[in-house]
Amino acid sequence: MMCCTLGFSSCTDYLERDEASVLSKEDAFKNFNNFQGYVEVMYNVIPDFSRHYWVSSFNWGEDEVITTGNGEYLMGFQIDNGNYRSYFNNGACFLDREWYVDAKPGGSGARFDKALWGGGWYAIRQANVGLKALEDGLLVDATQEQRNFIEGQLRYFRGWFYFQLCSYWGGLPYMTEPLDPSAQFNLPRLSYQECADLMIADFKRAAELLPVDWDKTATGRPTQGKNEFRPNKIWALSYLGKAALYAGSPLMAQGVDSNSKEYDAARCKTAAEALGQVLTMVENGETQYKLVDFEDYSTLFYSRKDFLVPGGTEAIVRHVTYNADSYWRQMNSYQLSAICNGDGIILHPSANYVNYYGMANGLPLDDANSGFSKSQPWKDRDPRFYHDIIYDGVKMIKSPTSDHKPYQYANFYEGGNGVNDPKSTSRTGYLNYKFIPIGANTSDNDYGWGFHMSISYLRLADVYLMYAEAAAEGYGSAKGKSPNCSLTAEDAINVIRDRAGVEHVNAAYTASLEKFMGEVRRERAVELSFEGHRFNDLRRWKLLTEYPYNIKTCQKFDRDGEFDPNVDPKENKVKNFREEIIIKRALSKKHYWLPFKTDDVTMYPEFGQNPGW
Repeated sequence: MMCCTLGFSSCTDYLERDEASVLSKEDAFKNFNNFQGYVEVMYNVIPDFSRHYWVSSFNWGEDEVITTGNGEYLMGFQIDNGNYRSYFNNGACFLDREWYVDAKPGGSGARFDKALWGGGWYAIRQANVGLKALEDGLLVDATQEQRNFIEGQLRYFRGWFYFQLCSYWGGLPYMTEPLDPSAQFNLPRLSYQECADLMIADFKRAAELLPVDWDKTATGRPTQGKNEFRPNKIWALSYLGKAALYAGSPLMAQGVDSNSKEYDAARCKTAAEALGQVLTMVENGETQYKLVDFEDYSTLFYSRKDFLVPGGTEAIVRHVTYNADSYWRQMNSYQLSAICNGDGIILHPSANYVNYYGMANGLPLDDANSGFSKSQPWKDRDPRFYHDIIYDGVKMIKSPTSDHKPYQYANFYEGGNGVNDPKSTSRTGYLNYKFIPIGANTSDNDYGWGFHMSISYLRLADVYLMYAEAAAEGYGSAKGKSPNCSLTAEDAINVIRDRAGVEHVNAAYTASLEKFMGEVRRERAVELSFEGHRFNDLRRWKLLTEYPYNIKTCQKFDRDGEFDPNVDPKENKVKNFREEIIIKRALSKKHYWLPFKTDDVTMYPEFGQNPGW
């Protein structure tokens, strides 16, 4: 199939190497240190989706709007137009690039070269080669614990890369041994469910073999304090649960041609059991993970001048590559072009997505009892709204220069300088500051090489929310729970709301499964906003093509009275508040899965193209 993709893409370079630089199989795998070095090659091919390019586009749901002009080349812009094929060799997309490993001299531009399609197959081959070496007894100098840790990592990575690939392209050939380059390859594509079962088996075995905390083991002691980025039991159990939940979701359980949006309850129970095991261990203090306090919420996403990878005690799986220049540019992609040094591209929230941020009383905006008012639309909102979103009247510059004085406060009223140009200002009436600090502008200059933005692949809040979804659908109600966890689905959501200072899910939304699932989805939208989850969530829920998930809107209004910078902007009054559609996404059934390259689907008949492409 993909012999070139699976590690042989650089055959010419390999053959030109000095013979003395090539290790034999016996040397490569003979002891734990050598074998662990081999395993860590797989860490190096994980794509950093949030900083893959100068301006990285990774929010492809109905959550983000891109300025016109330079923004047209970003993947998010192409997704809106249904042009999924744009990911082929698109420098702004983490899915596909020509290079599969960091192949450039000195590691220059490494983040541009690491992509999911090539890197995923490369890592899967690495895992299979390593597992075959274990089977053949090539690891001769190691303790049983060390053998377990090697196998656990290999099985985790094989399952993890398959999960990522299948999430975008659907079922694939699931290879469990290395390919012979001279053999005829004709493995068929499996269904998503068949692949999920194999992923789950890999994650289950990894969870059995790996420790909760490497630092507390003899194997991890020599690298104590530097093991937090190594796969462990919590990683494996969490992804076992995520793989099962995805497999139980409507798209995977029913297919695109069915009108049903029913979940597979049995698979959801499997997911709830794995995720429930994680949460029980967390709640009992048996792991190194816990939710960060809300006052430290920003530390989940960026660090300030200390060069540390963000995430704290909540990040479970995260990318560890440091690149300050990438952060500097990414930071400039979230605010007005006039006050930063970016590429003239702004990624900002759609107004309809901002509407998911409900009220502090826990109710959605459209609930008659919520207290939401169109004359004071920013009053008494969910505290995460104030953390993540810049709205009209918010102070954006602490000490403006004379040139920046007009931009010190967000002017998002109709005709204001924050919304008056679709190429350099917000198109929706909002900006996203979830990942950047106030002051990261060319007046305050409160940024530097030590700043570091990083978005986790998986954090603990996501585990709570996945458990809520799996337990509710697996056991049929908001009171559903896995036998191995004390939390009900409703409890799990309320843990996340308690951290943010939001009231619990209202009883009006817990009586029926349908209403409760609406709150589950809204909670995921708010807590995990702009972290790259929404596109896959909408797809697996079979909502991607349906109204109102297929539109993006702006909000327009006039200020009611003179603006007073001394008044809390939450209290500001507006008039003529209205919402308008600015983008209707050109999506149909075929857009639930990404297309393959023509070269891939014409290699042999058993590897077919996704429907509609």
